[in-house]
Amino acid sequence: MFQSKLFGKTLRDPPKDEQSINARLLVQAGYVEKLMAGVYSFLPLGLRVLNKIENIIREEINVIGGQELLLPALHPREAWEQTGRWETVDDLYKLTDSSGRDFALG
Repeated sequence: MFQSKLFGKTLRDPPKDEQSINARLLVQAGYVEKLMAGVYSFLPLGLRVLNKIENIIREEINVIGGQELLLPALHPREAWEQTGRWETVDDLYKLTDSSGRDFALG
């Protein structure tokens, strides 16, 4: 992969609005792009690093006989009510589908 062909480009100067030194370096080097406070998009270089880390973890899990799983991002209201968290969690992202069913972003 050639640097000149990358989607994200490096920045000459570090972003002024970034407080974290780590985030400043990642943005400047073209690994991530900041969308808003605490929310970043992974650019091609950053995604490659993330994929390599995932593969290392996956290999180590396989060595010890572990199993990988993928959980849904949306959880039905009933699951949150069973644990008493539907009403008590303040920063819970809730939504209602077209059928009127309630979900939370897990």
